[in-house]
Amino acid sequence: MKSLTVLDPQSPEARAIYHLAIVSGIIFGLIFIIVAGMIVFALMRYRWREGAADPNQLAGSKTVEIVWTLIPCLIVVALFLLTWQTMGASDPPAPATPDIVITGHQWWWEARYPKSGVVTANEIHIPAGTPMAVQLESADVLHEFWVAQLTRKMATVPDHPNHIWIQSDQPGTYLGVCSEFCGTQHAWMHFLVVAETPEQFAAWEKAQLAPAKIPASGSAAQGLALFQEHSCMNCHAINGTAAAARIGPDLTHFASRKILGAGVVENTPANLRRWLTDPQQIKPGVKMPDYKFSEAQVSQLADYFETLQ
Repeated sequence: MKSLTVLDPQSPEARAIYHLAIVSGIIFGLIFIIVAGMIVFALMRYRWREGAADPNQLAGSKTVEIVWTLIPCLIVVALFLLTWQTMGASDPPAPATPDIVITGHQWWWEARYPKSGVVTANEIHIPAGTPMAVQLESADVLHEFWVAQLTRKMATVPDHPNHIWIQSDQPGTYLGVCSEFCGTQHAWMHFLVVAETPEQFAAWEKAQLAPAKIPASGSAAQGLALFQEHSCMNCHAINGTAAAARIGPDLTHFASRKILGAGVVENTPANLRRWLTDPQQIKPGVKMPDYKFSEAQVSQLADYFETLQ
């Protein structure tokens, strides 16, 4: 998995922002060196000395006034043009129909693909080399979607959709975060962007559309019954069952995901059992309550969720 860094851009949009930062940094650095150098020169050349006459004073020079006004104006115009160019490269106009609709929740991310009907959580798949139009929404408070290596930051605002483009030059897994403080578990509102070859993406999308398998017997079947008997169905959806709620993450293909709890732990059988035993212990403040399941019930539920590939 890639790290959260702006120094290794992996898309045209991220590269445009990176290059603007480099050029701006060079300009700011030169300004600092020139101004600081002039100050040091003046301090050394014209410092007070015992018995020395005062330096000649230069006042009222129209030429000097024009020069020190014109140079900053030219710098500001140059930075404006560079920024304008970067804005066009990093944020082209959005199409009428987005490729992905991403919704920020406290504290997880939902991703819907309107053209195919796929719904997933905390793991966004895209075809490498293809720009994807993303519509950003919020289910509750302000969040901010950011994948440092692929795209710029953009706020998700309740009742006010925003738009952004996301693209990866090559296959890979990239870390994304919420960069707007949004409550108790803001720090653990991570997600992954998985860039795949077009063939792999098509296969993933096809697999995600398949309904969940219904276990016929054994511990997994008992886990499904337990899921349906408790209030789990009031929050989660599992295609192929009666569960269709959209308050919590869609669990249809839960076992195929790499992270649990929006990145707080890896999605492993051991961590899943810890989560079902007491989600508040792993992610304090998470909206999922502690149901006080027995050890046997935890095993049954975990066995069922592990079938959701």
